[in-house]
Amino acid sequence: MTDDRLLDLAQRLARTLTPGDLDHTLSQITAAAVEALPDTDYASITILHVDGRLETVAPTDDLLWGVDAAQYELREGPCYQAAADSVHITSPDLAHDERFPRYAASAVAAGLYAQAGIQLFDAPKSRGALNLYARQVGAFSDLGGLGELFRHQAAMAIDYAREIHNLQEAVRTRSTIGTAVGIVMERYHLTDERAFAFLARLSQDGNVKLREVARRLIAND
Repeated sequence: MTDDRLLDLAQRLARTLTPGDLDHTLSQITAAAVEALPDTDYASITILHVDGRLETVAPTDDLLWGVDAAQYELREGPCYQAAADSVHITSPDLAHDERFPRYAASAVAAGLYAQAGIQLFDAPKSRGALNLYARQVGAFSDLGGLGELFRHQAAMAIDYAREIHNLQEAVRTRSTIGTAVGIVMERYHLTDERAFAFLARLSQDGNVKLREVARRLIAND
């Protein structure tokens, strides 16, 4: 692995993974993986939710819906394992990989002969892994520094997108509550402080989040 190759990948990722919302960022990551990582023909992202549900997002080809689903059903395969408990896993020759005897048959039948899984994030409510697929045997046998660099850059992009999402959600919540306070002020001739206290009491008494109380009030106005 040469320094020039790592530097070239870092520069390409910096150009490709531009700030955006979370869905856009995940799509950028899979597209960049196919463009920048050697031998990668397809890519997707697996999200393991806190309730155990597995979900595919941002696949670069419709072929991956079925391939990923087979891994979820069997609880077997590089993308499942990377999302569940491994940071980095490669299978350069799926057909002869004894770790995945049931899943390998599905992958090979779909024309995929090598695969890698790279964990992208491990959050309190979900884990995410990048899935790389190749049509040729022997791919991903030397991901090494390239895979780790890609993981680092992608994780940074995801963190930034989450920050944007959280800020946007905070602004939306504040706006919703402000609208509901205005409705209560007008309806009951209250000051803004007393209108807010009224909403807060409804939230507490009903054990419902304040933003949901506000949303319901606006919907019924």
